[in-house]
Amino acid sequence: QLQFVESGGGSVQPGDSLRLSCAASGFTLDLYTIGWFRQAPGKEREGVACISRSGKGTMYTAAVKGRFTLSRDIAKNTVYLQMNSLNPDDTAVYSCAADPNLYPDFCSVAPPVDHYIYWGQGTQVTVSS
Repeated sequence: QLQFVESGGGSVQPGDSLRLSCAASGFTLDLYTIGWFRQAPGKEREGVACISRSGKGTMYTAAVKGRFTLSRDIAKNTVYLQMNSLNPDDTAVYSCAADPNLYPDFCSVAPPVDHYIYWGQGTQVTVSS
């Protein structure tokens, strides 16, 4: 059974950093694109970033580009989202998801995202002063 466990969320102040983890079980990361999404209260879910099956392709939404960085550890079957210079607009529940696409070096979190078929439960990130 494919599963994700997200962790690393918390409450921080503006300008702080957090590293989110997405630990996968039941499958290996190199068979799926992994995307990070977030949903703030009262807002629609939005894509944040993704990393391709090969790990060579990444995509970041404009709101986080330059502040967030994706990485992965194949041995631990885990994807990480390093989030720096956090601001209140980053407050949301962050979830990771898997897309079994056939493109090794390409990924996207632009809508529609129905190609992401396995989802984690999410971890809360709150940024406030």
